Amino acid sequence: MKKRNIIKGLMAGTAIVAMSESAIASDWGSFDGVTVAAKLIGGQQYEGLYGRIADWEAATGAKVDIISKKSHFEIDKEIKSDMAAGTTDWCVGSNHSSFAPQYEGLYVDLNDLVPESTVAEFVGGNISASTVGGELLMLPRAQFDVSVLYYLKSNYEDADKATAFKSEYGYELAVPETWEQVKDQAIFFADAPNFYGTQFAGKDEAIVGRFYEMVVAEGGNYLDETNKPIFNSDAGQRALQWFVDLYEAKAVPAGTTSYVWDDLGQGFASGTVALNLDWPGWAGFFNDPESSKAAGNVGVAIQPMGSVTRTGWSGHHGFSVTNDCADKDAAVSLVMFLTSEESQLSESSGGSLPTRSAVWEANVAAAKAGDDPFRAEALAAFAAGAEFAFAVPPIPEWGETTNIVFPELQAAIVGDKTVKEALDDAAAAVDELMRESGYY
Repeated sequence: MKKRNIIKGLMAGTAIVAMSESAIASDWGSFDGVTVAAKLIGGQQYEGLYGRIADWEAATGAKVDIISKKSHFEIDKEIKSDMAAGTTDWCVGSNHSSFAPQYEGLYVDLNDLVPESTVAEFVGGNISASTVGGELLMLPRAQFDVSVLYYLKSNYEDADKATAFKSEYGYELAVPETWEQVKDQAIFFADAPNFYGTQFAGKDEAIVGRFYEMVVAEGGNYLDETNKPIFNSDAGQRALQWFVDLYEAKAVPAGTTSYVWDDLGQGFASGTVALNLDWPGWAGFFNDPESSKAAGNVGVAIQPMGSVTRTGWSGHHGFSVTNDCADKDAAVSLVMFLTSEESQLSESSGGSLPTRSAVWEANVAAAKAGDDPFRAEALAAFAAGAEFAFAVPPIPEWGETTNIVFPELQAAIVGDKTVKEALDDAAAAVDELMRESGYY
């Protein structure tokens, strides 16, 4: 297969790109009459990148047919259904470092199709996390994820609130440094149903990932070195109790157990949530007056500490090409375009963390120039937060364990089980899965 070199379109010191000019200038190949079918993650924070697809179509003569656009949890279910049915002749799929180990045999090894020089332009850790069993299963997009704390600044500029808080809790009201302080402040700020102290994703992998990082922050872990579940520990109980306490105090919306990422993003943007642990891709959305009532009132700080360390559940998004794709040349070209320097500059300008070294450098230079104080604040917070990043267990069963664990976490949060009962039941079921999978 012909390998195509990409002409760099990096504009030093800025994250603004002349998109259509850059696309036409690059050699993406010629694919007149080819249609590339794609299954992509959906959500407000991804639409800017997808808007660039028209530039690739103009440059190559090909068309992209987005046959599915859903949350990653729903895309994951759909892809697994396709694998079971043998209907994987679509070409490009959204992928994630947490999901990639599950899709054995579905995606091509991009080491064979993408120039080594292009692969080398990505941050090495992201390429390592995109590699399963020696095969590079996706190219990372500008969606390296570690969550930090977004907050409404006005709550910390109100003298009456500061006085009342200190009187009740015994310490000064300031942007929280610990998760215990987050809980205190969330309860203090809450005025349900009009205003909430915080929120959390409450189902699927989303709640399990949040629980996992809280367990680590409390000094525990999800699995041990043999992949035996150990989250039903003292650290695990402290972590889950944090969620339970907030729910019982009505400091979070009643529907939080059904929330995933878009719900959280829209919730904070409504201006009715005081503190919000969330991903980089929302930064621009939150501070855009056209999309967010919180715009101009948003602060960004490093994620808080647990008893031992800071939370840091991390991963990154990417794009993959199926083995059954009829035109892998065109599919690889599209994937390279969507993860190019031009695309990452564009996507990261909204707050996403890039996975290309040169784009990191450009964003840092732009922040240092001081042309966007909010962007500089957000980038500094995420750069500090990335120091504490850690991935989920790199096993195919990770997703299956989350399907087991999240209903038990929900049961504890809404009061149907005690924290200990829920974690013991979840650990027993995950233990059975790990034994059946042959880990011990």
